[in-house]
Amino acid sequence: MGDGNYIHKKIEKAAVFIDGGYLSRILKKYFNKPEIDYLKLCNLICEKIQVRRLRTYFYHCKPIVRKGNKEDEKKDNSMQKFLTKLKRLPRFEVSLGRLQYINGVFKQKMVDVLMSLDIVDMCFENQIQHAILIAGDSDFVPAIKRAKDDGAIIHLFYHPESIHTEMLDIVDELHPITEELIENCKISNQNT
Repeated sequence: MGDGNYIHKKIEKAAVFIDGGYLSRILKKYFNKPEIDYLKLCNLICEKIQVRRLRTYFYHCKPIVRKGNKEDEKKDNSMQKFLTKLKRLPRFEVSLGRLQYINGVFKQKMVDVLMSLDIVDMCFENQIQHAILIAGDSDFVPAIKRAKDDGAIIHLFYHPESIHTEMLDIVDELHPITEELIENCKISNQNT
């Protein structure tokens, strides 16, 4: 009859949930701010875990544009082009929160809530068996607990120098974001 593992092996579905602010920060701080191919990143991650990607959900905030500030306008235009490219990738969804200036620091608002709701919905409705997060914020812990209660396996891709320890304790499988992974997703200058 053959190897029992082969018969039992069914490729399960996954969704990738990316906190864009988190990924941008670690790319800038630890990997010299490369331009990466997001579709390739998601496909490599799913290949590593041996799951089929149903969809990728990307969460971010557009920059604040102060009236008459050319630098703000330039950042906003750049972000708009980037988001348009992402939206046109196969099976990519983009959700935007708001950026607020609080106590001298820009902070994302609503991103964690939007991402948490999608994680819980996808797992509760059993659309996916694996939730793959690229995030570092402990605000996701309640959504992770709920998704696990609904039977999903939770994978966390993170940078070891930029992660809340509660996230490390709650997820099912840990996957550090390595130099090799980022190198394999870089967009070469020839393609740009």
